[in-house]
Amino acid sequence: MIAAEAEVEKPVRTRPLVSAQSKPYLPHYVRLQLDRLRDRYVVLAPERVFWPDGVAVDIIALCDGRRTVSQIAEQLANDYAAPRETIETDVLEFVQSWTDIRLLRL
Repeated sequence: MIAAEAEVEKPVRTRPLVSAQSKPYLPHYVRLQLDRLRDRYVVLAPERVFWPDGVAVDIIALCDGRRTVSQIAEQLANDYAAPRETIETDVLEFVQSWTDIRLLRL
């Protein structure tokens, strides 16, 4: 009989979890730019195009790697005259979803 091959371990991809202290930013291969023809912002990534809504654009524009999620939420709460807790929950959810699909990094 042939000896069984050693079981090869597959690399495990860990999911970065976003917190209020995370400092999200766009990786070098992702760009936010204005599509002048459509007068809309577009997010360009390798072989992918995203058309974020206005709120998403406001969040992405603040993701510069210097501001924390908490600071981003504070800025947006002031801009929108909305409750900070509600905004922070929405920002955390958005940043987590975009981090999961590798459009934002922490």
